Amino acid sequence: MERTAVLGRLSWRFATVLEVTAETDQTHSIVLDAPDWPGHLAGQHVDVRLTADDGYQAQRSYSIASAPSDEQLVLTVERLDDGEVSPYLVDELRAGDRIELRGPVGGYFVWRPTDAVPALLVAGGSGIVPFRAMLREHGAAMSAAPIRLLYSARTFDQVIYREELLRLAARDGIDVSITLTRAQPAGWHGYTGRVDTALLRQVSWPPEEHPAVYVCGPTGFVEATANALVGLGHDPGRIRTERFGGTS
Repeated sequence: MERTAVLGRLSWRFATVLEVTAETDQTHSIVLDAPDWPGHLAGQHVDVRLTADDGYQAQRSYSIASAPSDEQLVLTVERLDDGEVSPYLVDELRAGDRIELRGPVGGYFVWRPTDAVPALLVAGGSGIVPFRAMLREHGAAMSAAPIRLLYSARTFDQVIYREELLRLAARDGIDVSITLTRAQPAGWHGYTGRVDTALLRQVSWPPEEHPAVYVCGPTGFVEATANALVGLGHDPGRIRTERFGGTS
């Protein structure tokens, strides 16, 4: 039975697009109807495969944006100008289209409602996507585990899930901090500048509280953040990282 379940997750399946929603001018969320979806954990990802008319295929991995308890499967994709898959998903995909999925994949970068320790989530750019799934699952399960999110975006307009994050910031048990690195709107009360040691010291849990730490974003962001956290005294074994390059 277990082998059958694994093979099922690793087999390609078709999913139908129900809705495409713009999160920012470069980022869209894709709501999918995936029959016989086996379920997933918050933080997992899927592989997406596109097939051209001449048979050429390209595939990329995308984090799942929806919580396991959500009714529909949601992916959020950032458009990369030199990408092979993301421009089609963001610019061309419409309701009623079908895409191929494989997954869910990954068991390391996940958060479970049974996790009771404090959690620190640090996101750069579209690295916020798996954290949306975690935060939604935290709310659905009414988890008592405190979570702090530190999210770095270039501008206010490039903050993905902006309205939802603002709502989450008002909930007990969840602290949301946003830093804008390039420009800030008038009256901005959040942080400014890149995530660095000083900001992490201010926002993160003290190392002696042994928080679970998750860092997701571009490779340089993840490496710099993880190194800074270790420098602050956090246990490297409790820092889970997920990074992406420029080929999505």
